[in-house]
Amino acid sequence: MTRPADIYLRFLQLTEALRGMPSLPSLDPLEERILEFIARATQAKERLSVRDMMAHSELGSPATLHARITSMRDKGWIMLGDTEDARRKQIELTPAALRHFDKLAEAFTKATKGT
Repeated sequence: MTRPADIYLRFLQLTEALRGMPSLPSLDPLEERILEFIARATQAKERLSVRDMMAHSELGSPATLHARITSMRDKGWIMLGDTEDARRKQIELTPAALRHFDKLAEAFTKATKGT
């Protein structure tokens, strides 16, 4: 019988292998948290602007967030789209970031099957 901890540990092992594959530059821990935040908003079909992100102090100061958003855009994880207000930019995942989440989902599925 497979324990839930075994599945999770196998998933971690598989995701570590994904990190070694050349696709997008790696993210630091805060950038990973920001990416997950953006992904959850995307999944919920919520529009997320840079200004909206700045309101989430748990992710860092506005200056820190702005620097990380710029870094993540330069690395190819996110893109900034125009909104009806030219001063507001909407944060969106790039196709490469979406493929990354697809690979994570595949790793999770593999971990649950134990293959």
